Amino acid sequence: MRNDLGELAAFAAVAGERSFTRAAGRLGVSQSALSHTVRGLERRLGLQLLARTTRSVAPTAAGAALLEDLAPALERIERSLAEAQQRRERPAGRIRLILSRTAAQLVLLPKLAQFARAYPEIVLDVTTSNDPADLVAGRYDAGVQIGEFIQRDMIAVRVSRDVRLAVVGSPEYFRSHKIPRTPRDLKDHACIGFRFSSGLYRWEFEKGRRAMTVSPQGPVSFDDPDLVIRAVLRGMGIGTAMEATLAPLIAKGRLIQVLEEWCPTFPGFFLFYPSRRNQPAALTALIQALRLKE
Repeated sequence: MRNDLGELAAFAAVAGERSFTRAAGRLGVSQSALSHTVRGLERRLGLQLLARTTRSVAPTAAGAALLEDLAPALERIERSLAEAQQRRERPAGRIRLILSRTAAQLVLLPKLAQFARAYPEIVLDVTTSNDPADLVAGRYDAGVQIGEFIQRDMIAVRVSRDVRLAVVGSPEYFRSHKIPRTPRDLKDHACIGFRFSSGLYRWEFEKGRRAMTVSPQGPVSFDDPDLVIRAVLRGMGIGTAMEATLAPLIAKGRLIQVLEEWCPTFPGFFLFYPSRRNQPAALTALIQALRLKE
């Protein structure tokens, strides 16, 4: 197919210019090489496409019929290649991005309006998922995730400061339940679970050299962190979410944070993508917009 396209383009150039010399100059090849290419096409098709004299070159009837269909197709291919080149050089086009809902809330949404104003020709096609993402299999251009979930062969760019989980309950809940002082106390509480597709997230705690994990036991679990907190606000039990997303509710007294000294910080969110080679300008623009500024 690759050879066919080259031969057809060579034929179209000669037929359009009505000259091997002018066509060779336009294509940047030698006249003899161009003549050899066209002869090869004619030999494979078993048709004479160009009538040649010492003074002129013109399409035969068969050549003219082929050129009528061929010229628009070659123009479309050339236009598509030009548009692809522009996408690499000019920030434009569609970027398929996958990230968790928490990352969308903390990383993307605060910068989205400014990014859209700066790059009106870029369209972000956003998918949210809490699970580790395979960019290549899912045909995504980039993703945003907690660093520990990112495959090692990916290029990762930090887009948030360190984060930590907050363990919270509502004032209503704690009016009838003792506030837990250590992770072991959680066995006496209704714990609202957060679930990945691979299973329930185990709450991880650390204090000094002591580390503990707790499997939450309670009336319900969700695969959406927002629903976890909605259930907590209704007094159903204790739940966890990123501290930064809960700060306004904690400040207003709608949530009570517990076990703070047991919740360590850990590296935050990173934007990741497969390769720097031939990176589209639109993706470069997104990386620069989301990159954490020290």
